[in-house]
Amino acid sequence: MFAIISVGNRQFKVTQDLEFLTEKTGKNAGETFDAKVLLFAENNKVHIGSPELKSAKVSLKVLEDVKGEKVHGYVYKKRKNYQKTWGHRQKLQKVKVVSLSAV
Repeated sequence: MFAIISVGNRQFKVTQDLEFLTEKTGKNAGETFDAKVLLFAENNKVHIGSPELKSAKVSLKVLEDVKGEKVHGYVYKKRKNYQKTWGHRQKLQKVKVVSLSAV
């Protein structure tokens, strides 16, 4: 049994008790929320939503807030005496699938 869900601007293939990183959802650590279910498959039956399934439910629990890898950038313009460096760390959340149900 698995489902394809949408959290933020990304889609994930999830199964029971799977832990994964996603963009910040606005929830605090320990809170649970439901994700949009785009596809749900169990045994040999596949249910596809257009665009999402209203009857299926995937509950997620926020475990902790983390930061992603640091990304460095560098801008240089020749003969203009212009150089600039920058860095960015994306704020992420570690999320666990609590339950999958096709209702």
